[in-house]
Amino acid sequence: MKKMGLNTSLLSLENLKAKPVRTACLVVATAILAFTLFGGSILALNLRQGLAAMTKRFGADLMVVPAGTSERAQSLLLRGAASYFYFDVAIANSVARTEGVACASPQFFLTSLSESCCDAMVQLIAYDPETDFVVQPWIAEKYHKTVEDGQLVVGSRITIRPDNTIRLLGHHYPVAARLSKSASGLDTSVFMTMNTMRLLIGRARAEGYDFLAVQEKEMQRGAVSVVLAKTAPSTPPARLAQTIDRENAEVDVVVSQRIFSGIAETLAGLTAYIHVFSIVLWVLALVVLAAVFSLSIHERKKEFAVLRILGATRRKLAGIVLGESAIAGLAGGVAGIVLASLVIFPFSTLISERLELPYLDAPLLHIVRLVLGSLLLSALTGPLASLYAALRISRAETYFTMREGE
Repeated sequence: MKKMGLNTSLLSLENLKAKPVRTACLVVATAILAFTLFGGSILALNLRQGLAAMTKRFGADLMVVPAGTSERAQSLLLRGAASYFYFDVAIANSVARTEGVACASPQFFLTSLSESCCDAMVQLIAYDPETDFVVQPWIAEKYHKTVEDGQLVVGSRITIRPDNTIRLLGHHYPVAARLSKSASGLDTSVFMTMNTMRLLIGRARAEGYDFLAVQEKEMQRGAVSVVLAKTAPSTPPARLAQTIDRENAEVDVVVSQRIFSGIAETLAGLTAYIHVFSIVLWVLALVVLAAVFSLSIHERKKEFAVLRILGATRRKLAGIVLGESAIAGLAGGVAGIVLASLVIFPFSTLISERLELPYLDAPLLHIVRLVLGSLLLSALTGPLASLYAALRISRAETYFTMREGE
């Protein structure tokens, strides 16, 4: 008759099946660890991706706005809070002539309605094609033609109609392109040339939208909402901001580096908290799992003594215990990662809104690396926690173990 060897993996798996309550405790403890580790790592990674994307897309060192509107301008940039404000175009010309300014470009803001006249309430931003250095490079990534007057370019979170149009203030406008994600309020904005903005306001006024009378007058006199400026390489943005503020009355100058530095500090604090919490939870998981295995080994001493009598070596006994912990850890890791994915990925937009921070889904390759890393740590946590118990049972004397309790 052919003899069957004692298969370590098979014995480990059967032992786990034979004790469902104990196995469930091991899997749940590891799943909580994996959930926290993977979920926290994904959140931190997505936040860093969002900040990098926002910094890249903004492209300007300074943002010059009317006095008292800097907070509204930052809210528009960071959270997409619809807003509009205006100052004289002479300020835009003054900023462009300031020593240390490499290039400057104005923009004009308008807010649509969320009534029957429009598909949604969105921020409308008009740029000057002749001087723009922010919007057009972004558009060029998706659309390799010139955006014509009458066409729109929409942010990544704007919904367009099946016929590739969007309805604004009673008229349908063709959408030339949808921009890539920027993890900022610009993802819920609609961009157009200055001429298209004049056309849109003129059509809306003809339809009887009298609330646009002020905007029409501002547009006619050449007013703008913001002037974006890029500094020369040798000019510190903060110093140039002071110069522009001193030479132009009734303006606020926002230094983009300060905005991004503030966000980076917030992200650094949040990331540090996530890492510390993960480490503490990992240590607690090790302690809990070690206690569970220690109690389990104490209860199963005679079981292991029988295996020794059947021919199992001390090394094989240790392998069985370590195998049980590795299988339970891997199962818990899979469960934790799946649960974290179901919480994070479908609700990324909601998470971004709640955190009020730039948030952008990480590339697939980064996610795969985190999955593999989390699975590896989960699979190793069990064996590390059960190492002492495995060594103890492998050193136990079979004769005295079988005689215990007599």
